[in-house]
Amino acid sequence: MEVREDMTELEKVSSETMRFMRGKYKLDEVPGKYYDIDCLKFRQGKKTILSVNIHEDYYDFQVIYGKAEREIFEERRSEFSEAIQKLYDEAHTYHDGKWMLIRVDNLETLEAVKKMILIKKNPNRKPFPKANIHNGNCGHRCDLCVHYRGQATFTAEEMDYARECCSAVYGAGEWEKNCDGCHFPDCTALSADCRKGKDIENCRDCENYHVCLKTAGWPPKIHLRTISADQVTYAILPYVKGQYGN
Repeated sequence: MEVREDMTELEKVSSETMRFMRGKYKLDEVPGKYYDIDCLKFRQGKKTILSVNIHEDYYDFQVIYGKAEREIFEERRSEFSEAIQKLYDEAHTYHDGKWMLIRVDNLETLEAVKKMILIKKNPNRKPFPKANIHNGNCGHRCDLCVHYRGQATFTAEEMDYARECCSAVYGAGEWEKNCDGCHFPDCTALSADCRKGKDIENCRDCENYHVCLKTAGWPPKIHLRTISADQVTYAILPYVKGQYGN
């Protein structure tokens, strides 16, 4: 887990939730409503894996267990806190499964819920090949970046599709602008000059590290907009430190 210390606890929960869900799973992100409460649903097709209800000072994570998931949880229930076990036991079981609504406002509770999500669905996100891997000093996977002029991991067709995904996520932009890698004059990451006087080798090792200022990959945040699984794959994760082997 990697979160900035200047975040509030709830911001850390939001950030780590998105990093976990996007890093482990290839899912569409779809806004919706739980009664009159805004929520973000993580879906595979029409099946919702997780729904997060957004409140001002906490989140409710809604997880539904079918018969197979309940059997797994009951075998492993000793791994969970008494509070989670109690919530599980008291949750009502309907014809389509046991519906659990878990209040999450701190990282400790989130860690328990992440284990529950892993029972709900095995991770399905596959990393890109690392044959052409090139990590920028900022932590980006340059070989996955739509601007990079070096040896790319994407095929030409995938790169065109990646540009479409970037436009969908970030709006119309200069997606054809080329970059030669670290310290390119038009780079939107922090300047290499700021490393002077610091005992660090790479920008990504700095406590004040920020990724590309033109992308929304960091900090990730529970949101209310539709983002497809492919848009996460091609437009967000290449620019998030810690994803795809960077």
